[in-house]
Amino acid sequence: MDKLRVGVLLAMLPGLLCGVRARAQAVELHVAAAADLQPVLPALAAEYQQKTGVKIVTSFGSSADLEQQLHNGDPQDVFLSADFLHPEQLVAAGLTDSKEPVPYARGLLVLWARKDSPAQPLTLDSLTKPSVTRIAVANDLHAPYGMAATRALKSLGFTDKVAGKLVVGENISQTAQFALTGNAQAALISMTIASSQPFREAGTFVRLSETSYPPIRQCAVILKASQNQAAAHAFLDWLTSKDVQQSLKSFGLDPGY
Repeated sequence: MDKLRVGVLLAMLPGLLCGVRARAQAVELHVAAAADLQPVLPALAAEYQQKTGVKIVTSFGSSADLEQQLHNGDPQDVFLSADFLHPEQLVAAGLTDSKEPVPYARGLLVLWARKDSPAQPLTLDSLTKPSVTRIAVANDLHAPYGMAATRALKSLGFTDKVAGKLVVGENISQTAQFALTGNAQAALISMTIASSQPFREAGTFVRLSETSYPPIRQCAVILKASQNQAAAHAFLDWLTSKDVQQSLKSFGLDPGY
């Protein structure tokens, strides 16, 4: 009986070792992502890992800050920006494996306020209410949604009316937190954040007309220094596939195509 057990164990050993090696070699894909994707990417990453076994490790920040970190050698595989410009700068610097950024989504700008904000009932005219004294916007030098907000305010004729009210966040996530915590009475933020559960429960939002700001073309690049380029391309192919593109609408993004 003992010899039989030993024989069975020996027969199983190669398979067990293969399983251990497979787990040890499981791919981790490092993705630097714009802050507007914080409510989006974790769900997509979980779905992708379930389908492929590839784990997505994310770092969030403003597109400008992430681009600068990548210029300085931050070891990431994929960069998901909130615009075209910052990935294009990496392409121009020869730091990507492609000649142009890949569009993966189109962002949407909204005005959000807490339910107990003096901005309620919320309309764009709420921005000019005397009782609304603090309006959060993202830094338009660092965050594409901040640039969109600046352009929208100008297009709608609000620039001078709100100039003394603006509270500036370094990225769109921080900007949204200003309004969520009550440190600002309203905020111009991404629809991805406004559509997330904490913000849906705490407040309301109105969409700004897409004609009031330049298109927010969210684009991706794969870094030339990536050690997982095949896996990075597979992830980007999945992200831009028809089914995933259609699912982006539930997160507050329009498809990139």
